[in-house]
Amino acid sequence: MKALLISLLAVIGSQAVAQTTVPFDSSAWIYEGKVTKESFQGKDGIRLTDGRITLKDNTFKNGIIEFDMTLSPDRDFPGFGFRMQDKDEFEHIYLRPHRVGNPDAIQYIPIFNGQDSWQFYYGDGYSTTVNYPMNEWVHIKLVVRESQAEIYIGQSTEPSLVIHQLKREPKAGRISLENGAPITTRFANFQYTKTDNPPMAGKFKPEAAPQLGTLLNWQVSSTFDEKLLQTDYTLPQAVASRLTWSNLTAENSGKLNISRIRKRNEEANTVFVKLTIVSDKPQVKKLDLGFSDRAKVYLNSRLLYAGHDEFLSRDYRFLGTVGYYDAIYLDLKKGPNDLWIAVSENFGGWGIQSMIADQSGLTIKP
Repeated sequence: MKALLISLLAVIGSQAVAQTTVPFDSSAWIYEGKVTKESFQGKDGIRLTDGRITLKDNTFKNGIIEFDMTLSPDRDFPGFGFRMQDKDEFEHIYLRPHRVGNPDAIQYIPIFNGQDSWQFYYGDGYSTTVNYPMNEWVHIKLVVRESQAEIYIGQSTEPSLVIHQLKREPKAGRISLENGAPITTRFANFQYTKTDNPPMAGKFKPEAAPQLGTLLNWQVSSTFDEKLLQTDYTLPQAVASRLTWSNLTAENSGKLNISRIRKRNEEANTVFVKLTIVSDKPQVKKLDLGFSDRAKVYLNSRLLYAGHDEFLSRDYRFLGTVGYYDAIYLDLKKGPNDLWIAVSENFGGWGIQSMIADQSGLTIKP
């Protein structure tokens, strides 16, 4: 009798997390862009271009999201958002059908303050190789639990992308389906399940500890126009004197995502990040640096370095991804040394990655 009761409770529990199917003609959606009801290859759905549709339900935190979609081989970035707080704050998954078979055919990024960040987040845990069928239905499934998620493509029982660490705080929000281009993308059979314990098959990795010498603690200024730095070879005091500052901690990788606390626009696309290096004697130390999109490095108010790593700035294949690709040798005086880095952004990721591997004789503070 006890065993029967346990079985009945298990059945009731499974029903409590049943899937919710939401037709696309339901009032449960908010429509933006061009949405056309359409039947294609035996499935009723919508054709979506130049916009998104957003579910009004704002309580999805953990669980499963599933739908079917069609893809075109043209350059496009259709996908979906989840845990949306608003249009500028959400977790984002999108597909690159024109990159089918390549290591970046699918992408996860966090959206902070409306800013893309694919130049920051790439490779294992963020993007991977997928082979999509074109112009026919393919099933997409997300499973998410707290700070971990996995994506299934087609009927595979193994996840195509394992997201080891979602970058935003786990917080309930809305779900959206998106296609920002005029290229045809269709969606059908949308459903979702809210449950705190969805089954997951991925092999998740813990976040690695910071490398020795990683610079984690910075101050970040208010935003200003990059043009104010174009003619000076020393730190412009007229700009510096009117800035306000906030503390920001980098991720363990050393990547400092400025968009977490700052919103850029065309007239205010730059911030300074700064820290103080106290040296016990005059000495030279190597600063390893990555950045997106442009950086100017000042030591004790003197300009030492300027770099440009924006998308396509070197050739048609240059992505501008952030890594330790540059090095600067800091000629430190005894005592405090002020390190300021101006970081300017177009799109794709706003911030730096930095390390001073040899910190002997140094005290570093924001």
